[in-house]
Amino acid sequence: MHGARIKSSLAIETMLQFFRNFFSSKFGVIITLAFVGIIGIGFALGSVSGSTFGGFASGSKIATIGDEKITETELEGQFRSIIARLRQRDPTVSVKQFLEKDGLNEVLLYAMDGKAVIQWGQKHGIYVGDRLIDSEIAKQFPNIQTPDGKVDSALYRQMLGSQGMTDSAFRSEQGQNLMGRLLTSVNSYGLKVPTRFTAHYAAVITEHRRGAIVQLPPAAFAPAAAPNDAEVTAWYNAHKDGYTLPERRTIRYITYTDASVKAPPPPSDDEVAARYNENKAKYAPADKRTLSQVVVPDQAVAKDVTAAIASGKTLEAAAQAKGFTIAQLGSLTKDAYALQSSADAANAVFTAGGKIVGPIKGPLGWLIVRIDAHETTPGKTLEQAKPELVKELTEEQRKTAIAGFGERIEQEINSGATLGDVAKELGLTVSETAPVTANGAIYGQNGVTVPADLARAVPAAFMMDGSGQPDMGVVIPDKSYVIYDVGTISPAAPPPLSAIRTQVAEDARVAKGEAAAKAAAEKLKAQVEKGVPIDVAVASLGVALPPVDHVDMDRQVLQKQGKNASRPLLLLFAMAKGKVRLMQGGRNHGWYLVTVTDVTPGTVNQQAPEFAGFVKQLADQQGDELGDELRGGFRSELGTTRNEDNLRKLQTQLSGSN
Repeated sequence: MHGARIKSSLAIETMLQFFRNFFSSKFGVIITLAFVGIIGIGFALGSVSGSTFGGFASGSKIATIGDEKITETELEGQFRSIIARLRQRDPTVSVKQFLEKDGLNEVLLYAMDGKAVIQWGQKHGIYVGDRLIDSEIAKQFPNIQTPDGKVDSALYRQMLGSQGMTDSAFRSEQGQNLMGRLLTSVNSYGLKVPTRFTAHYAAVITEHRRGAIVQLPPAAFAPAAAPNDAEVTAWYNAHKDGYTLPERRTIRYITYTDASVKAPPPPSDDEVAARYNENKAKYAPADKRTLSQVVVPDQAVAKDVTAAIASGKTLEAAAQAKGFTIAQLGSLTKDAYALQSSADAANAVFTAGGKIVGPIKGPLGWLIVRIDAHETTPGKTLEQAKPELVKELTEEQRKTAIAGFGERIEQEINSGATLGDVAKELGLTVSETAPVTANGAIYGQNGVTVPADLARAVPAAFMMDGSGQPDMGVVIPDKSYVIYDVGTISPAAPPPLSAIRTQVAEDARVAKGEAAAKAAAEKLKAQVEKGVPIDVAVASLGVALPPVDHVDMDRQVLQKQGKNASRPLLLLFAMAKGKVRLMQGGRNHGWYLVTVTDVTPGTVNQQAPEFAGFVKQLADQQGDELGDELRGGFRSELGTTRNEDNLRKLQTQLSGSN
């Protein structure tokens, strides 16, 4: 996968992999905006439509994929949107870091894949319609729904604003996601992994290792005498980056609540009746089925599954025997199920007399459906529905009034109003924080953070180019809001040597022990390789070192540690039995000696549940690889070009951003 090429900076690597993988999931449910609706922040990114840099005009072509092009404006907008999403997960992520990890190229590949799946699908007669996109938005973002399951326009606008996206761009992205699911979701259907291969994989995953890790810190080998002034100055000048203080900003802000907005009049009887007539289907008698379904690409195999069910097996057991899993569709009306499958399938399911229906031809294969429950609900007359309609309309009108109030404030800001102007109009007082860092912490005050009302606005405040550019954010949707601006900006920079001389002098002294620590590590390695017991070899150095870490651990314990696992421990689980390796530990960490004394392969019963889990892991990985190859095939068939010169210019332009 494209994101796998990023080898460092775990926060960026993990998030970028998240975005790159959105087509690869077996069920196609990794949607790149999945966490957006939870945030609900109302601030947006600045306009990028009119920028120029060294003759590099906005709208310049970066790449083409088939009949479509990707412009500088489009790619920059997508890049900044992804940066905003990353900062919601990790506020310390910077544009510079992202670019250094080949982030712009990754975003370009992501954009090209999105356009490729749409074009390839349409070329072969597969289309994603507006109704399906509407359904997907409602399903994937329940936090923007009204009680009756429709998308609330005000909440939808807020969600778009939090990502600096337009409605057309957001719908386009959802269409690309859906097309990707249609084209690649069957990659792992029917994939079979040889049992011997799975057994070998399981033995490695469950293996047990013994070994030892020895740390040789430079401090243990450093001279006792402090370095002189010239040595301290030279060390400081050569290692300034290591002493750089984070960027600090003060944030000026005001907060207001929905109490500032005049309540609208109650809905009239005509409005209530009109709403009832608009939603007659909702108040008509409803017929729903709770469904479970399996999709099988081959009709013969589908018949085998139904035959197994007829012989007494459950749908789950029959499907699993053929390598398939069951999807729980929940409670659906006939129209809702038809939208997910086909009109013929919906007719068959909703007229069936039995519990199992199928095989039925569907858009992605043959459907076998189980009816788990049947629910009917009576309808409501206008008078019966009136109380809930009045409540619904009142809430909508309240939200519309709040949104209109916020839009008026935004218009004033866009027209040049300052934070002080807005505060004066609302009768509020502007507050200002102490200097804060990008993660919302008050600089120099351990454990102290910005007020809760301001916390979500901090990432956007750190993206502002300077003061005098107020923006709005949502604290609680439809309840409370914050308007904020940047005060004083202190760029990231190292402090003067005089302020940290003691620390620098100690670092310079310890650094002198680095070469001696390396020599001792090599001596220790030679002894261990000759068979000298590790503790005896360490004692022979005659230096006080940290205790030897005698490792006695299962690989699965290591995996549970995730990114918290130490580099020496990771090396120990990557080495062969009997090997001895040295590893440099980085600044002021010296060297590590790592040795493996014993490797015991794990044993997993092929009838055990965990063995089936290993089979699924390997099948999913094969499906992901097939998905990568399939997307590569789309690009190859459609044809692609890249303007590397324009891409470099955009990289240069973005590198000057915050």
